[in-house]
Parts: sequence; structure tokens; C-alpha cells
Amino acid sequence: MSGHNKRDNALLDRRTLLRAGAAAAFAAPIGVFSAQAFPFRTVTPNIDFSEFPICKTASDAAPLTGAPRKLKLSWNAGAVCLAPLPVAIDHGFFQKQNLDVELVNYSGSTDQLLEAIATGKTDAGLGMALRWLKPLEQGFDVKIAAGTHGGCMRVLSRTNSGVDKLADLKGKIVGVGDLAGPDKNFFSIQLAKQGIDPNKDVDWRVYPANLVRLAFEKGEVQAFLAGDPIAYLWLKDPAYKEVASNLDGDYKDKTCCIVGLRGSLVRDEPQVARAVTQALLDAAMFTSQNPDKAAASFQPYAPKTASLPDLEAMVRYHTHHHHPTGAVLKQELKAYADDLKLVSVFKPSTDTTKFAERIYVDVFGL
Repeated sequence: MSGHNKRDNALLDRRTLLRAGAAAAFAAPIGVFSAQAFPFRTVTPNIDFSEFPICKTASDAAPLTGAPRKLKLSWNAGAVCLAPLPVAIDHGFFQKQNLDVELVNYSGSTDQLLEAIATGKTDAGLGMALRWLKPLEQGFDVKIAAGTHGGCMRVLSRTNSGVDKLADLKGKIVGVGDLAGPDKNFFSIQLAKQGIDPNKDVDWRVYPANLVRLAFEKGEVQAFLAGDPIAYLWLKDPAYKEVASNLDGDYKDKTCCIVGLRGSLVRDEPQVARAVTQALLDAAMFTSQNPDKAAASFQPYAPKTASLPDLEAMVRYHTHHHHPTGAVLKQELKAYADDLKLVSVFKPSTDTTKFAERIYVDVFGL
């Protein structure tokens, strides 16, 4: 549990914030499950911009005029790292931009979600870079406007398993929710960088989340990949520990999740594209500064076993202060594309610099 505890009280890195600039906070897979609309609590959200002068400049831009613009925004209601979305509803960040946003909860394949955005079934979505980039390489008409946060992925094991670091996964059986999932891609990349062949040296096995604990107890797996809230709640049990996460090493200052916008929205209504991105940016900043309020906003979607202090700790663990745009985001997207070449997800011939330029859009410069 040391990896989980050591970040709960992490302070904001001002240089990272100023370097990164702007954006939001979330992630989400796919396949419509339900749609929801929410009332606003307030239209005067309190954000301290003293550490975010670049963001303040963008936030001061005039909101849309006329009747509120209706939008559909895809999210995964079970992912606590998406807390800024209910925050944006509860604390009026969408309303501040004159937007009437309907949250659509998705589950299923990433291709379905990206197709839904590209074809106008929804206007924007939130998802994980290491899952979105391959479909985007293949040409979906979706533009990345911002990174959102880091800290979605962890490797867990039993305390007495002998798996104490990522390299210890060599020769082990590791449970995953999806063989094409972003967490499997991420930790495969990290293994490859240590000279371990993730395809030959690790036995990846798929388990539904509700059967993983039983698999552990029966000795069928020695480690498992998971995200919050599941991972955090497991780590409350001293029988389990965090072996690695995507906040280790160089990745502690990188985003793992991104905001995607419908390509035609960017081209035809650039002010709307800017407005929704700005609302998400403001909600992310508010979340990083007010984790208690963010936890309260997310609580209706959390497992019953997660207390409010649990949710606040999870919000603090995720790096909602890091939500890059511009050159910083393009460099991160390029770096992830280069990483995906290491594990043969991206084609060797892909020019990752041109790829990052093609999929990114500067909504504040339109």
C-alpha cells in the first residue's frame, strides 16, 4: 500500500502546471448504457487562479451567446478519475459557458465510442490515450483537445506473493480485464523497456472484475491490473499491495486520459469546441483544489463500499492538476505513439510527429 499512500498528499507542481497550460479531467470506454441530465447547484464556482495564470486567460474568454447550446458528452460513470464531470454539472462550469450538457454513460468497445463521436451520436468523449491512439491512427474523425489527468492504472498483488516490482511479473500469470486494454498496453510498454518481452514472458489472462479476488485466492494469478475505485478499495485490505502504477518514474507528470471532440464540431462550431474544453479545464482545476467537493459530486456513482474519505483520497491520488494542451500535449501524444511501437500496437512506419499533429487541435487558437 505504500505506492497508494505516498501520493495521497502530493502537492501541485507549479512548473508543471504552467508548462502544461490547460484542459480537463476524465476517461471513458464505449457502447451506450444510459443517458443522464443534472441540475446545477451554483454558477459561481470558486477557483484560485494564482497558480494558474495561463488558465485564467483562457477562462476569461466570453461564453457562448443565445440559448444554451445542447451537447452530448460520453463518459464512464464508474470511473472515479472522471469526478470533474459531475463537478462540472454540480458547480456550474458548463452553465458558465452557456452549455446544456447531457452525460451519456458508455460501456463496450473503444471503436464504438469513437464512431459515436465521429458520426455525431455524441459531441465529445473522454477516454484513455493508450486505448484511443490506435483507432485514431486508423482515421476516426475525432480531434484531441486536451489531456485530463494521470493515475488511472495500477498493478496489484498479494502482499506475500513475491511480486514486489514490475520486473517480477516475468514468468507470472497476470489477470487483466481486457487484452487490448490501456493498462495492459501501458505495463507491457514498461516491461519492454526493461528488456522483458510482454508477449512471451508474461501469461496474461482475462478475468471479470468480480472474479479476480477468487482467482487470487485460488492461486490462478499472481498479479492483476486494475483502476480506481476497485484498486483503491482492494488496497485497504493489508493482504494486497500496489506493485506499480502509471504515476511511476517519468510518467508521474504525464496525462493518461484525453478529451476527444467530434471533428465536424471543431470545424463548424469552433467556439462550442472551445467552450466545452474550457468547462472541463475549469472543472479539473476545481477538482485539484477541492478534492472534498469533487468526492461529494462523484459519490452517487461510486460503489456503496467507498466512503467519502475514500473517494477524496482517490481524487487526490489522480493528477487532476496536470491537464496539458498545446506543444506539451502533442509531445505526450507522440511519446505514447512511440511507446506503442515498442509493443507492436503501432505500425513501424507511422510518423509519430505527424500523427500527433494530425489528431491534436488547439481549440483556444481557432
